[in-house]
Amino acid sequence: MEERKKRNLWPLFFIGIFMFTFSMIIWTIMSSKKINIEEDESFMQKYQDIDENYNNIMISNMKFLQKYDFVLTLNGREFPLSIEDIKYSQRVLKEKSLHKNVLKIGDNNLSIKVKDKNTQEIQNLDFYIKVTKSNTKADDIYLKSENFKLENNNYNTTFKIKDENNWNITGTIKVGEDSGYIFIKTNAI
Repeated sequence: MEERKKRNLWPLFFIGIFMFTFSMIIWTIMSSKKINIEEDESFMQKYQDIDENYNNIMISNMKFLQKYDFVLTLNGREFPLSIEDIKYSQRVLKEKSLHKNVLKIGDNNLSIKVKDKNTQEIQNLDFYIKVTKSNTKADDIYLKSENFKLENNNYNTTFKIKDENNWNITGTIKVGEDSGYIFIKTNAI
């Protein structure tokens, strides 16, 4: 009698593993295309530009504050020209931040005042401020110079917050060639 040849199933096993791995790669790519990925645009720049120019931003703020007095008032609370919050996580906001509970659901009042230190004159400003949730761009609020009214030497505006969440307020304030940057992490209650 003729002996039967035994089949070697190892090649089929490796082909099966290859097909499974390949299908998981395709599934991963297709799934990640469906996810809403938001790129951080603090100060209306890509985060790569912020990383690359962080020292320049800090120097720009120091130069701005040497020439001008700056006060940003949000719902009655004053904030300096600072981006210190950029290094804190949202967890720090809950535990240690001095900027907790600044925003409220509904109308919020924002006021900006910039005075020249030498002449004490109120400066004409060009600014762009964004109020954004920490996790999505869906409810971003963009406040440009034209959204503000000059009243009592302050640039004032009102904006609405729809839900309780963690929020970031970022922006660039310009007087001529001088730029100041602000970054505030807070939450709405």
